[in-house]
Amino acid sequence: MLGAVAFWIVLGLFVGLAARWIIPGDPPGGVLTDILVGIIGAGIGAWLYGPLRQVEVNGFSLPSLLCAFIGAVVLLYLLRVFRRGRSSA
Repeated sequence: MLGAVAFWIVLGLFVGLAARWIIPGDPPGGVLTDILVGIIGAGIGAWLYGPLRQVEVNGFSLPSLLCAFIGAVVLLYLLRVFRRGRSSA
């Protein structure tokens, strides 16, 4: 159990930082936000990509990391668009 939690935290941090590096703009938060973006992004990536290629986010394999990264980029992009829309209103 503790190993699975540690895995998701490390995966979330790695993927969240990579997504922040790709998407320009001010980061929406600190390290905790990066972890959450990475973890939620992994779920989004699995949801988007899984039915097409039968890829599961289940370890540090290249398909899993790519799937999680794509989901994190999508989530971070949507967060930035939402934040920009709220600040201009």
